Amino acid sequence: MAGMTTPDEAAAGLRSTATLWSNGRCPAAALADAACDALVAGLDTPGLRELAAVNHRDADYDVPRLLPTAMKELGLTLHPHGSPAAQESWARLLAADTLAGRLTPRELADEIHLQFGHRLPPAETLASLSDEYHQLEYTGRTAASVDAEVLAEARRLAGSAGGEA
Repeated sequence: MAGMTTPDEAAAGLRSTATLWSNGRCPAAALADAACDALVAGLDTPGLRELAAVNHRDADYDVPRLLPTAMKELGLTLHPHGSPAAQESWARLLAADTLAGRLTPRELADEIHLQFGHRLPPAETLASLSDEYHQLEYTGRTAASVDAEVLAEARRLAGSAGGEA
């Protein structure tokens, strides 16, 4: 059974994929795939089955209609497409990716700054730290000291929603 996804891992994967989709970062078809993964992992609701059955060519039409029901049945939060809540969820997902080693601290800060500028209050500190990286030669700070601040902020941000990403 090594390599099998647990129901909790599958739910987290579906939630993460929904977050990416809500921010225009992945195609709707990825949600049908995530629903299939969730079924294989042992999650099963009527809405999840419908979502898993979506044909990739119809995903842009069917996913927005089916996803809210599947997420609700599983007790997962779905933020409206492009909403501030979806943006905050994506920022938390990026922070979690950094803590897991999939992004460097600088990549996190720069991605937050690039995507949101200084307009996303929960991630404002990360945007400011991106500025710090670009001013190291003028401030006398080290990249390691900024990295440490970014990681502390990533821990705060990733934990700010009770584990929801």
